[in-house]
Amino acid sequence: MFESIGFGREGLASHACLAANSRGRFIDEKNSATRTPFQRDRDRIIHSTTFRRLKHKTQVFVYHEGDHYRTRLTHSIEVSQIARSLARALRVDEDLAEALALAHDFGHPPFGHAGESALDDMMKDFGGFDHNAQSLRCVTKLERQYAEFDGLNLSWETLEGLVKHNGPVMACDYPSGIIPYAIAEFNELYDLELDCHSTIEAQCAAIADDIAYDAHDLDDGIRAGLFRLDDLQSLPLIGEALASLRQLYPGLDAKRSAHEIVRRQITAMVEDVITTSLSNIERINPRIDRDIRDAGETVVRFSDQMKTTEAAIKAFLYANMYRAKDVVAVRQNAQIIVHDLFREYFSGDGQMPNDWGVDWQDASRRLDDQKRARLVSDFLAGMTDNFAISEHKRLFDVTPELG
Repeated sequence: MFESIGFGREGLASHACLAANSRGRFIDEKNSATRTPFQRDRDRIIHSTTFRRLKHKTQVFVYHEGDHYRTRLTHSIEVSQIARSLARALRVDEDLAEALALAHDFGHPPFGHAGESALDDMMKDFGGFDHNAQSLRCVTKLERQYAEFDGLNLSWETLEGLVKHNGPVMACDYPSGIIPYAIAEFNELYDLELDCHSTIEAQCAAIADDIAYDAHDLDDGIRAGLFRLDDLQSLPLIGEALASLRQLYPGLDAKRSAHEIVRRQITAMVEDVITTSLSNIERINPRIDRDIRDAGETVVRFSDQMKTTEAAIKAFLYANMYRAKDVVAVRQNAQIIVHDLFREYFSGDGQMPNDWGVDWQDASRRLDDQKRARLVSDFLAGMTDNFAISEHKRLFDVTPELG
């Protein structure tokens, strides 16, 4: 099967999302003479303020707990490397896959999933909070650095892939039974065909996200002392890699062992996805990228066996890392910070800076609580961990300890 994979020197497959056939941008722009539309998208993402903020946003551990733990930024870079590898092997557009991988976490607030849960709770009367919808809001509205438009004015295909990070967007997939407002609002202006699958490049970025965080969370969990190498022995794939490693390199220290296990895990998962995806492509026989969208299934995915393995790894991480006593304590304190900040800004007792404060005053004069809440949500979601902590210290006498 691997004899048919690409190494970046072959032409693109007919079902690739071809940059030359891009549907364009919401606001028309002249094409670049030196870069494809997807290369420009990637470059705009990298040069955005939102991308830089990922440096100090939590993946699992808050920013000050150690220099070697993953952040949203390092996670996004790792996802982009895997996404490019998959796209290259499947002979589809690497630049589109990379752009989506680099922007997929733009909408995450400070303090990881704890921050998202807290913000969603505070926004429950105003349409809730969803990080995928917030990613779209970042790249279509909240980035403000170009003379001719708000946002980054990305290509249709990049916006589509960003929104469909988890597949087609259906109301039934959300607890409220309603598509998040930011997605529904923008889709009224620019139809992203929410009910069908995304490009094969977007699917590469989505599964690269799963592969990356499964692997690096195991590494970070060992580094944090939440579990030991011996605790991994019963895990499928991981336990086998550990046994092989100890046979080949008896006495290898824990740090090197963890790295070797992670690289074997990533390799096994990437090769499984490539093999499975090539088999799916052969079965579906797509002629153009539209055939991928209309396939009625996710084409780039794990085999059934690897899917079971991946679920076991996730279950282990939930039990031993995400729900670990120390991690839960930090999450609870982080949620207090987000709750406190939201209430303070929404009430007006805590003044937001610059244009945020001006817009809040305007919404307050109009008695528009919906707009006021969304402004506060946007401001909070854009914060880094350290800025959220410093703001809490500015506004409150006591700030919960994180770590």
